[in-house]
Amino acid sequence: MNQPAMKEIDTEIAIVGAGLCGLALARTLHARGQSFLLFEARSRLGGRVLGARSAGGMALDLGPTWFWPEFEPHMAALVAELGLEAFAQHDSGAVLRMRDPEKDAEAFDQAIHGGSQRLRGGMAGLVQTLSGSAPADRLRLAHELVALTDVGAHLELRFRNPDDAPGAAETVIRARRVVLAVPPRLLLERVHFTPALDPQLVEAMRATPTWMATQAKALMAYPQAFWRAAGQSGNAFVRHERAVLGEIFDACGGSDPDQGGAALGGFMAMSPEQRTQFEMGMPMLVRNQLAQLFGEAAEHGELHLQDWAGEAHTCAALDRADPASDPEYGHPALTRSWCGGRLLFGGSETAQHGGGHLEGALDAALRLQHALAPTRAPQPISALNAHCIERFAAWVDGQGEPALAAYQRTLNERLSGQAREQLTHHSVLASLAETYAAALQQLAGLPFDASGSVAQPGWSDLTAPALLPMHGFGTRLLDAALRFNRGSCAVSNFPAEHAPEPAYVEAIQRDLYAAWRDFVLAGNAILLQKA
Repeated sequence: MNQPAMKEIDTEIAIVGAGLCGLALARTLHARGQSFLLFEARSRLGGRVLGARSAGGMALDLGPTWFWPEFEPHMAALVAELGLEAFAQHDSGAVLRMRDPEKDAEAFDQAIHGGSQRLRGGMAGLVQTLSGSAPADRLRLAHELVALTDVGAHLELRFRNPDDAPGAAETVIRARRVVLAVPPRLLLERVHFTPALDPQLVEAMRATPTWMATQAKALMAYPQAFWRAAGQSGNAFVRHERAVLGEIFDACGGSDPDQGGAALGGFMAMSPEQRTQFEMGMPMLVRNQLAQLFGEAAEHGELHLQDWAGEAHTCAALDRADPASDPEYGHPALTRSWCGGRLLFGGSETAQHGGGHLEGALDAALRLQHALAPTRAPQPISALNAHCIERFAAWVDGQGEPALAAYQRTLNERLSGQAREQLTHHSVLASLAETYAAALQQLAGLPFDASGSVAQPGWSDLTAPALLPMHGFGTRLLDAALRFNRGSCAVSNFPAEHAPEPAYVEAIQRDLYAAWRDFVLAGNAILLQKA
């Protein structure tokens, strides 16, 4: 019997995963003129960003819903750059809390969404706008990665169509560099790597839960936002053993429900196994609970359900077996390159800022953009700029002792204030923040000539050499702090600080990296202002 024909394609860069990280990265690569292909196992773009439309045309978010402009600068900047309209999450009115299924809900007034915003037209509009930034011939839907082989000069990827029968033709891609913007646990479960991945990398992938993997959402669209008319915010918390929806929120499509459409949304309180057991009756259970909270009008709406635990390209078996309520993201092994620099990992789970959120996907994309930037001949540094760098380096050389003194001062203040948790962690970051703030003031005061130094949009040629003296400062400060702790009688009463576990030190290092990234971005902004 003849074997099906195999398609073979060469590309400079292969991006696997067309969620927000993959799409944002593709947009940058296209703007630079770099050669790439973007692959997605689903028949649609967006990954866990998933939208639906009610019969009346209202946009509903079945995946990520919010972003926080105050704390998530990458999302805020992208929304503004793309010209998308954001609006504040409705948060005024009474919040309901139900602890006993046999009693009425309690009502109290409290804003709970902390400055979150949503997009008019839903988060799917973000995906649609981003996807228009890359040519259609660079996108490959229904391509599921099944194998990755390091053959030396390039990486070989094998893809199959998830809808094809076993034995159907595969597509083979040869790429000089590969980005896997797919949840790490899914990669471990679905992709055969040759040679086998480094054990440290495997352990990091196994220990990184997939955000939203075991979650389910329900959204109910209505003709009017009757709960607002009743003085309710739409927010509710249900905390009893028979809860179907644990958290409920106002999901209207805009600040004015009469224009954007009215809806309530909620997160399932039931486990994936319970949801499977009650699958047939789930619509009735959701309607009954909404009616119990908000009255009979809440029962009669247009219901949309999305169970991410049933998504083959979202939820891994390990996610179902080991769901994490408070996952940690940005493991160092997932932020470095492998296979001689040819293999990189992306996605929100690899982010060291905003992990699990849309912000984390953009944070990971930014890291990858820098890693994949075309190499270019270094620009000569003028005598003036070299002198400025020398002055800055001399200043940095004198900051080690003041930074350690600031650490000791903060540590003593926390001890005097009866703080007992993460003393080293908070004190190191506080000291580093002081030093970085002072360093930025130094940079701003030096007469750099940054004219003609923009290497790429938004990035200065001077940033790397100018900030080099500060590179590794956070690590050196942490080392000095740990040495101080080992000789401190006061800290000896706190074993977790006196002889910290590797996981604790690793958590501090992740935050040091995030602080360094923010410092670099701020320093780059100062140098761009001098252009």
